[in-house]
Amino acid sequence: MDLDLYQYLFYLIILYVSVGIIYLFHFYKSSKTINLPPGNKGYPLIGETFDYVINAKRGNPEKFVNDRTAKYSPDVFRTSLLGQDMAVFCGASAHKCLFSGTNKYIQAWWPPSMKKIMMHDSKNHSSVEESAKIRVILPRFLKIEALQRYIPVIDAMAKKHLETEWSPYKEVKVFPLIKQFTFGLACRLLASIEDPKDIAEITAPFERVIAGLISVPINVPGTTFYRAVQAGKVVREIVMGLITKRKKELEMNIKPDQMDVMTSMLRDDLDAVDICNKLGAFFVASFDTTSSAITFIIKSLAEYPHVYQRVYEEQMEILKDKKEGEPLNWEDVKKMKYTWCTASEVLRLYPPSIGAFREAKTDFSYGGYTIPKGWKIFWNAHTTHKNPKYFPDPEKFDPSRFEGSGPPPYTFVPFGGGPYMCPGKEYARLQILVFMHNIVTKFKWEKLIPDEKYEYIAAPFPVHDLPVSLEPIQA
Repeated sequence: MDLDLYQYLFYLIILYVSVGIIYLFHFYKSSKTINLPPGNKGYPLIGETFDYVINAKRGNPEKFVNDRTAKYSPDVFRTSLLGQDMAVFCGASAHKCLFSGTNKYIQAWWPPSMKKIMMHDSKNHSSVEESAKIRVILPRFLKIEALQRYIPVIDAMAKKHLETEWSPYKEVKVFPLIKQFTFGLACRLLASIEDPKDIAEITAPFERVIAGLISVPINVPGTTFYRAVQAGKVVREIVMGLITKRKKELEMNIKPDQMDVMTSMLRDDLDAVDICNKLGAFFVASFDTTSSAITFIIKSLAEYPHVYQRVYEEQMEILKDKKEGEPLNWEDVKKMKYTWCTASEVLRLYPPSIGAFREAKTDFSYGGYTIPKGWKIFWNAHTTHKNPKYFPDPEKFDPSRFEGSGPPPYTFVPFGGGPYMCPGKEYARLQILVFMHNIVTKFKWEKLIPDEKYEYIAAPFPVHDLPVSLEPIQA
């Protein structure tokens, strides 16, 4: 080790210690001047991010929250995640406060680490601006009235996918196949991308992007975050190429078979970089959350044959009234009541998004504590989904919880709530129901690894991709 390296390490240690002292002084001073929520902000710079990630990797992200609510406060506690001062809100009352308070005292916020992975460097819009733009564009495509016309497309793609990727085999790995289906569907509906080569080219770097979204934001070679940042650049290059190609086609009056999100944004005169950023966000949601939800539905139906049987009977009632080759329609989807109760119970136990971030745009009070302006806020679905106060015997799989009036308000929040509820909620619901119809009327299946573990990154996933054996249903 030469002298220059020793000097570098010495100065690095001095810098780290100095930052730590400033950090602790600021923490002590702010704690004395206002009544902050109780908690521990962990180590300088990294906070408690490692602890959160470790629990998520063990498939138990709620442990991070439960340990701290038991120690500090059941309603709200402070921590530091992803390099940010953060208040974690817990329980139905907290959800009500956040969802009803949006635009009053809180606003949208994305961690800088996520923006670095997903957003083009040349655009430095705030999270509020990006979120507002997305919510202007998406409703025309994702409201239920607009989505109804896509049901036959989803149905046809599900049938083709099962015929080509499942039927030839006695055993399959579920998770990668579901990602292939949901991402292919997103490519079709968001950008009219149907060429398997184009879809495959985007898929590989997206895997690395997803892996880095909730990771310790250390951008040095070899880290998960670094690989995600590099993969994000590759994704943006690919998407920019697709946008340029579509723009030239529109200039030549060559139109896609159906209007899609990318074409609509081009016609609204959004610039290419803005379109690229927004398509990236849409693709991440489609790639990760819905594929996770469908995978865990398939897992749960294998574990609870009596639930599978009721779903099967409901779907066969729908199928028997269809002519051969007739696609599903909106009236069929409305009949899938028990099927959606089953899907909802899966979303309760394995929420595809365990929470979301917000930012306090002014000081406000909750639970007797002050949340300072600029502090980041994290709400977590598990604080109600697995709370026996709201869901008795919370680990029991019981779709009947969602029959009748269903759970109390603000307790079942897989899609969030309020003005910032996930705009893709109805799109996800249609994908889930249409795919469930097709798979339960075509196959029975058994898990090949009965006690397979699962982990969380942005969403839960089975560590061995959920291998199953298939038994075709005889017509």
